[in-house]
Amino acid sequence: MKKVKLFYLQHCPFCKKAFRYIEEAKLKHPELADLEIELIEESEQADVADKYDYYYVPTFYVDGQKVHEGGIYYEEVEQILLSCLE
Repeated sequence: MKKVKLFYLQHCPFCKKAFRYIEEAKLKHPELADLEIELIEESEQADVADKYDYYYVPTFYVDGQKVHEGGIYYEEVEQILLSCLE
């Protein structure tokens, strides 16, 4: 499986939706159950976040490549996670 990083802020409403969508996708697709996502709260891990090129959260990186930045819909999260199985 590919490595996933998710940059987020604790009080961000879009980030809260992204977490909900991740859980929904894992329920819908049991093959995603073992997918690990490295969670990086940018205000708590600023030293890590500063090494990546993004401006908005949530931001997903898959195998080191930015695949999504900013507000997100369920279908986008589902596609990102499913792409990690390839």
